[in-house]
Amino acid sequence: MSDDTKAPAAAAAKGGAPVSRERKRQGRRKALRTILLTGGVLGAGLSGYLPLLHARSKRLRPPGALDEKEFLQSCIKCGQCVQVCPVNAIRLADLVDGFGVGTPYIDAREQACDFSCDAVQCILACPTGSLTYHKPDFLPVREGAALPQKPTLIAKMNDPEPTLNMTERMGVARLVRPDSCLAMKGEGFKGQARGPGFEGRMRYAEVDRWKPIGIAEHPYDLPLCDLCMRECPIAGAISLEKFTGPGGRTHARPIVHENCVGCGVCEMICPTEPASITIVPREVWTS
Repeated sequence: MSDDTKAPAAAAAKGGAPVSRERKRQGRRKALRTILLTGGVLGAGLSGYLPLLHARSKRLRPPGALDEKEFLQSCIKCGQCVQVCPVNAIRLADLVDGFGVGTPYIDAREQACDFSCDAVQCILACPTGSLTYHKPDFLPVREGAALPQKPTLIAKMNDPEPTLNMTERMGVARLVRPDSCLAMKGEGFKGQARGPGFEGRMRYAEVDRWKPIGIAEHPYDLPLCDLCMRECPIAGAISLEKFTGPGGRTHARPIVHENCVGCGVCEMICPTEPASITIVPREVWTS
């Protein structure tokens, strides 16, 4: 018996039929389909899980936002707050942001809220109370979230009513990278705060009381960097504590005070990369 007939004969002797090439190809295709289907299911599950992981990161909400749970429950994602912001600071969350798709948030490093609107227009535009001047009585104010008094807007200092109608802070500024802070190192700053290509805008009252301009259009020449304090729109929110370093050189430490509302201007204007001072969203004040 030849070798070509031995294998079928052996299979027949064992009570089984020989496997044809076509059946082998079908088996391989079936296995490949199973692998691809399994990969697709895993990929779909992971695509749903990744937004959940990302959603754990805190978002800086617009002024007057309710606490996160109530905010997500009440916001109808209408985008009215986005429409009225004069500096386009408010964005709507995308799919990758997990829970709260379509809800408004602020990326302070890219474009902070500098209150160029004077009256916190996003709160006035909100139709549901997700952004509000005053919480209803059944929603408690978290300890440390309340502002000590209505914040005074520096740009409105000469107005009959210079304060903002805000009762709770958006977050709190923190000097998270003191080693890179130019003031801490006793260094000055010259040029555009974020470079010529930065598209962020801000109100410079000495240039135009009403119209925000590009930060790249307003260069600086500072012997000691004080941008976080200099451009903070809220009176008494940030100060510089000067001290003498080695060799008699003047240094300064940015100090954040209880008046801080967490608007993010200090983070946006900080010339170091990454920013030496940042906003911690929904942070409360601790003495």
